[in-house]
Amino acid sequence: MGHALCVCSRGTVVVDNKRYLFIQKLGEGGFSYVDLVEGLHDGQFYALKRILCHEQQDREEAQREADMHRLFHHPNILRLVAYCLRERGSKHEAWLLLPFFKRGTLWNEIEKLKDKGSFLTEEQILRLLLGICRGLEAIHAKGYAHRDLKPTNILLGDEGQPVLMDLGSMNQACIHVEGSRQALALQDWAAQRCTISYRAPELFSVQSHCVIDERTDVWSLGCVLYAMMFGEGPYDMVFQKGDSVALAVQNQLSIPQSPRHSSALRQLLSMMMTVDPQQRPHIPFLLSQLEALQPPAQGQHTTQI
Repeated sequence: MGHALCVCSRGTVVVDNKRYLFIQKLGEGGFSYVDLVEGLHDGQFYALKRILCHEQQDREEAQREADMHRLFHHPNILRLVAYCLRERGSKHEAWLLLPFFKRGTLWNEIEKLKDKGSFLTEEQILRLLLGICRGLEAIHAKGYAHRDLKPTNILLGDEGQPVLMDLGSMNQACIHVEGSRQALALQDWAAQRCTISYRAPELFSVQSHCVIDERTDVWSLGCVLYAMMFGEGPYDMVFQKGDSVALAVQNQLSIPQSPRHSSALRQLLSMMMTVDPQQRPHIPFLLSQLEALQPPAQGQHTTQI
């Protein structure tokens, strides 16, 4: 992926010697913007993520996010089309060119259904959960953890397949904490990089001598599953009301009864939401459970979202 980039006339940019036409803004965060652009060489739409880099550390983090994307060639993990760094005086912008998903995120789908007084069916949930787990399995197999899994970080493809995005918070899966200084540094990092209402209990108060592993993603996955089942995350309202999420996650989650959900799905959710990380299952175990629950795909009616 080359570094040639220029802003040209009539709202076009050039990345890797290919010209892209600016269409519209898609969104913005604290220090990043996402624009919809069209490739003039292929007529395809792309999402251009621009990260404002004020310091060298910002540039290194943006480069790291691009490197994380390049590690994977997996249908359930967002691929990177191109990456480049642009200078603006003493500051820089890191540009990540990514595929555009017109259906948006899993959260968009949940919200759209909720507005109609509806929810995802269990069959839809199981198919989505399987794809998300396969994406996490690939990340964990390379020795990393996502650390910020949530419905807004899961895109939906044309056939409804989930695609994990926003790899900027990824770090090594297994972290050996040895001392209070390292524990506090990890806790501070998690407070900045891991969304509070999807953050695992062990990241709120990191012990001085412990091991934090990829099962933080399993807790977040449980929160995503809960959101698919009930239309909101289990701790979304706790946060919105200003109550302590850190305190709430220390207690075993109470799962509402609903005729929409089987006991097997509820049991899966309960396992994911185990407060003690050492008792929480790993992704391969959850995958084996999920694959056994999948409805037959051939010769029978299936429902796509």
